[in-house]
Amino acid sequence: MAVLRIKFTKSKRDKLAQVLWILNWLSVVTGVILFSLGLFLKVEINKRWELMAKRDIHYVPNMLIAVGLIASAINFLGGKICYDCVDTTKFLRWKLIMLPYIICTFFFTFCVLVGALMCYIMRGELEEALNVGLTEAMKFYKDTDTPGRCFLKRTVDMLQIEFQCCGNTGFRDWFHIQWVSNRYLDMSRKEVVDRFRSNVQGKYLLDGVPFSCCNFDSPRPCIQQQISNNSAHFNYDYQTEELNLWMKGCREALLEYYTHIIHSIGLIVLISWLFELSVLTGVRYLQTSLENVLRQGDPNSESDGWLLENGFMETARINFNIIKSLGKNNQVHTNDNGDPNINIPSTSKACYGPEKSPATS
Repeated sequence: MAVLRIKFTKSKRDKLAQVLWILNWLSVVTGVILFSLGLFLKVEINKRWELMAKRDIHYVPNMLIAVGLIASAINFLGGKICYDCVDTTKFLRWKLIMLPYIICTFFFTFCVLVGALMCYIMRGELEEALNVGLTEAMKFYKDTDTPGRCFLKRTVDMLQIEFQCCGNTGFRDWFHIQWVSNRYLDMSRKEVVDRFRSNVQGKYLLDGVPFSCCNFDSPRPCIQQQISNNSAHFNYDYQTEELNLWMKGCREALLEYYTHIIHSIGLIVLISWLFELSVLTGVRYLQTSLENVLRQGDPNSESDGWLLENGFMETARINFNIIKSLGKNNQVHTNDNGDPNINIPSTSKACYGPEKSPATS
């Protein structure tokens, strides 16, 4: 029994072909949008690539770019097919191509759905990449003279100012790394030497943060040095006073920023998938209804269209039997001596004529 059978008149088939022609051209625009979204996401990730671990998180924008290009090509071809299908005689030139086209479009539509889901599941990998990348960037913050890291200090400072954040998870992260370069330290001073010797790693650690962590909206001058020392500042209590530093960590700020982008892109891709699925459904109805018209021989007659000629289980069983029979036809057997014998269809005997017995030869 056919799945979702619908009866079409000549006028309904023509209107369906015209509507699908318009929708396919709109789908070309949709493909361009998907390509643009993938390119935009790729550019946004590359903007702060120095602050991310070298992980392969470009697979989502790369897939969106590829899907967008394929969508434009497939829907351009679909628009041409639907335009010709208004005339039944022109449908004959596309008859053999329609089914492979629909199968390819079905798998492509599935890829669009996968792309939408990937936009929602990449958050975990993005968070891990930011966690490792920001930790490494803060560690090399002071290495302004090292090739390859000369502009890392500026990158981190601009990040903290733009996103109003401080450190990886918070401003206390700066307490555990040496972020002041040795070139700015006076090694003849006892205080500096004692601070180097005060920890097992031999680093110059401070309870301070870079200037970019200062909250410029605070009415009080920024306290960025000796943050945990109450006696170093007038009318100051480290435990109870609201500090004039950015409280949010940069990993959280960047994750919120990228999550908003990828979730918005994922929603657009999901809507595009529903649109592509509706176009594919219409093309399938158009194909089956026109094929039934050709069987009847009257281009003006009514015809039935469906998604599947048989039920889901029956269609799966038929396809499985076809694949199974192909495997049997290509199977290689061996005789008693171990020599391979290839199954030759019985119809091939006619090519060589009837077998002759030794008596008649």
